[in-house]
Amino acid sequence: MGITWWVGFNILILILLFLDLKVFNKKNHIVKPKEAGFWALFWFLLAMIFNAFIYLEFGKQSATEFLTGYILEQSLSVDNLFVFVVIFEFFNVEPKFQHRVLFWGILGAIIMRTLMILLGTALIVKFSWVEYLFGGFLVFTAINMLIEKDPNHAIDKNPLVKILHKFFNVTEDFHEEKFFVKINNKLFVTPLFVVLILIETSDLLFAVDSIPAVIGITKNSFIVYTSNIFAILGLRNLYFLLSSFIEKFHLLKYGLSIILGFIGIKMLLPFFDIHISNIVSLIIIAIALGLSVIASFLFPKKFV
Repeated sequence: MGITWWVGFNILILILLFLDLKVFNKKNHIVKPKEAGFWALFWFLLAMIFNAFIYLEFGKQSATEFLTGYILEQSLSVDNLFVFVVIFEFFNVEPKFQHRVLFWGILGAIIMRTLMILLGTALIVKFSWVEYLFGGFLVFTAINMLIEKDPNHAIDKNPLVKILHKFFNVTEDFHEEKFFVKINNKLFVTPLFVVLILIETSDLLFAVDSIPAVIGITKNSFIVYTSNIFAILGLRNLYFLLSSFIEKFHLLKYGLSIILGFIGIKMLLPFFDIHISNIVSLIIIAIALGLSVIASFLFPKKFV
């Protein structure tokens, strides 16, 4: 894709983010499920419209790669929602301020993921063997996800939290929606800023898995980038839509591990001159995700 597509896409995203912060969410408020559902649908439909333009301009293969990458990134990002719930509950962040934290968190995620995507795709283009490293890493991650027990959510023992308290003056109480405050001419960061940093860090850790997975679908950096951005833009609204019952998806990790393992194997197979089409990949991803969600409802956690 030429520079025009890159510039045009990023201008579109910046305009939408500006409208999100300064128009539609100018005042802090509690995002209700109905509102979250509307915006989740909006971002999904916008992604599908964009995919239609990809199809018309670059053909069926690029459109399939975008759709597969989008669904893959969206499904892997759901795991991030569990972490959001834990962080917000631990710090007792008022619901009306959660949107602000997620807005700036996702803006930071866009910057970090852009750098990671450009670096990752450039490495694979220049050094083809890097793809096998990514593939092996995804298979390892998939196995680890299957065998690990519930993660320890002792956030107060998180090294990052300790570092922030060591190098910054952190207020004990929140100061409305502010990340920084001045007290007696001394600059302090608020607990809301600590929450923001933890949100950013969690996304960075998840991106280490998800970006190589999408690169396993396509080496086109523009497709990897745009599918990632659309997925994480819809992530905030999925959080507000699903946060009240997301813990019911207790079998989701098995579906995600299957998806990561499959993509990892897909990246390793070209070494044996075996290739799996993106249509097949899309179907397998959809089946694994769908079955894990359905199974979570059919077999509630208290009976497992």
